[in-house]
Amino acid sequence: MKYDDDVKKRLRRVEGQIRGVLKMMEEEQDCKDVVSQISAVRSAADKAIALIVAVNLEQCILEEIEAGRDSSRMVKQAVELLVKSR
Repeated sequence: MKYDDDVKKRLRRVEGQIRGVLKMMEEEQDCKDVVSQISAVRSAADKAIALIVAVNLEQCILEEIEAGRDSSRMVKQAVELLVKSR
């Protein structure tokens, strides 16, 4: 699968957020602030996962349709991936 620049940008942002959380911890900032930032990281990672699964699902469904096959299995696998990621 080819990953587009949008998902790479999202993950670079997550990487920056993680570095920020580590810096906050090194500076011994309040735990509420650290947890809040970690929650933001998790949310951003979840959105990246959803985007990757959605784009991949779209590609797979189009390939299945072109091949004349049923794409329902692909949808089920995508849902399982999303559930597993939580």
